[in-house]
Amino acid sequence: MLHAVRGYGDAVRLYHVTSRLNRASIAEHGLDWERMGAAPGIAGSPTPEVAGVFLCRDEFEVGWFARMNNTGGPVDVWEVDGVDPDSLVDNGSGYGYLAAKIPASQLTLR
Repeated sequence: MLHAVRGYGDAVRLYHVTSRLNRASIAEHGLDWERMGAAPGIAGSPTPEVAGVFLCRDEFEVGWFARMNNTGGPVDVWEVDGVDPDSLVDNGSGYGYLAAKIPASQLTLR
């Protein structure tokens, strides 16, 4: 079970759901939509839907993205520290993305 908890400073810990095929790249390079390629996006798109990284605010959103998985395989959940949830941009779906790359040093595989 995942919970939104306080991380660094005032930022809340957020989460990113992705194909397990992306694990090695994320561990090395962090979350970077320009490196997308090992697997399609969680919704099945072959290219980035936005210039950014979709992040989940809570367990409900993590579950929703995991259930939506159209990558053909299992998913990983990465915990993201140091991102202010107020910096997320709504792409019109009600789900937020960060219009910035996230270094591997801010990520923990859950």
